[in-house]
Amino acid sequence: MASAGAAGPFWRAAGMTYVSYSNKCASMVRNCLKEPHRSEALDREKVHFSISKWIDGKPEKPLIREGTGGD
Repeated sequence: MASAGAAGPFWRAAGMTYVSYSNKCASMVRNCLKEPHRSEALDREKVHFSISKWIDGKPEKPLIREGTGGD
């Protein structure tokens, strides 16, 4: 069995970071699931966050954003 350290050169050789490699693998696994597990996993993938600009030491109205872990 290969050691965990041996996997590093493969994703680096592909020009990827470990996080992008991990996200791509997780996305492929989620897409291979059967329903209803697939749709549940895809819903959990979504991330919601807010961004607030600070001007003169006070936050402006936050902007709510949505993103996915695989993109």
